[in-house]
Amino acid sequence: MAQAFDASAQQSLLTARAEEALALAKRLGADAAEVGASVDQGIGISVRLGEVETVELSRDQGIAVTLYVGQRKGSASSTDASSASIQAAVEKALSIARYTGEDKAAGLADAALMATELPDLKVHYPWALTTDEAIELALACEQAGRDVDGISQSDGASLSSGEGVRVYANSHGFLGTQKGSSHSLSCMLIAQDASGMQRDYDYTSARNPKALRDPAEVGREAAGRTLRRLGAKRPPTGTFPVLFDPSLASGLIGHLLSGLAGGALYRQASFLCDRLGTPLFPDWFSLEERPMEIGAMASSPFDGEGVQTRNNRFIDQGRIASYMLSSYSARRLGMHTTGNAGGARNVRLAAPLQSRDSLLQEMGRGIWVTELMGQGVNGVTGDYSRGAAGFWVENGKVQYPVEEFTIASNLERMFTGLVGIGDDTDTRGSVHTGSWLIDAMTVAGD
Repeated sequence: MAQAFDASAQQSLLTARAEEALALAKRLGADAAEVGASVDQGIGISVRLGEVETVELSRDQGIAVTLYVGQRKGSASSTDASSASIQAAVEKALSIARYTGEDKAAGLADAALMATELPDLKVHYPWALTTDEAIELALACEQAGRDVDGISQSDGASLSSGEGVRVYANSHGFLGTQKGSSHSLSCMLIAQDASGMQRDYDYTSARNPKALRDPAEVGREAAGRTLRRLGAKRPPTGTFPVLFDPSLASGLIGHLLSGLAGGALYRQASFLCDRLGTPLFPDWFSLEERPMEIGAMASSPFDGEGVQTRNNRFIDQGRIASYMLSSYSARRLGMHTTGNAGGARNVRLAAPLQSRDSLLQEMGRGIWVTELMGQGVNGVTGDYSRGAAGFWVENGKVQYPVEEFTIASNLERMFTGLVGIGDDTDTRGSVHTGSWLIDAMTVAGD
């Protein structure tokens, strides 16, 4: 990188700036205040066909101030953390707060809920990577894929590496800081035969660069995923079981969490309104978050309001056990925060797992979906319709690749129709899950 990133020095600077903003807010008459500040630095490399396409060195920073005058709220932000910019942001937020309407749910989270356990969760692993070294890794990844017989073209390989610091402070006296890092490497390749052109990709991602998979392995896996799609055709139309690949199953969990989110619930914009305690999944399925997990992608001891994070079980033995609430959404719903300002952290399943081959055997005849397209998910009704690609399965065996079809159902119907979960767990993101087998969906193909 062009400039070394001293995370500890940045942490001290942002802490001082946050404290400065809080003191100024109090002096100017705010009844309560909160400040979030961050700085991130990283490198991004993309190569294609053995040549460097882009080298990007980035550095982003910002500070946001939210002030309360009674139950009137005002917010302002700046990308400049200088004292002059902080003063301007505080004054602007205060001006806005004095003219906005009162909101009975507005205000800081309760002081008694502020985090007191602030352990080092081991999420900061700087990578002393030069630009030349980053280019070499990306080139090695792409070349390994291009060397596989049948690969005719490349959409390139990309490497990104970054680290940053976050600070949150409020007028309760809470101040929390966290350093973090994220590194990834990906490759997308193209193959062609008489039936047409196909492309696919693979990637690796981790907090710690030592946990990244070997670049050559990523390239070869991208090649294998691309080649297996050659000869794709449309599947028959009908109602069939559908097996979602792990990377897509995590998206189903994302739709579930969106439905459990307080913001959607108090707006009556969720298909899961007023469903606490009711069944949604089979009784062998549970889902929880573990925000204090060491080294995980979304670990944090405090949420976006300074509230102590905790393990939350959202689904317990098939039933909706908890919503996902910030202090504001909780007040709107007449409930209590679950420490989820900023979302869920490190989502994990508690369920029996089985091999993918076992799930295919259980499926018998249906579709294994490996790619989804479009945004056809209605969070209010739960209606689900997406373009898809994958593989046709007959007698529990993969027969041929399929494409240009849609799958449709309703999220509630899909969740209640969950048949099994694979042991092929994808751990690259903050949601860990294997494949999901749904008993029946409408497939529109030929």
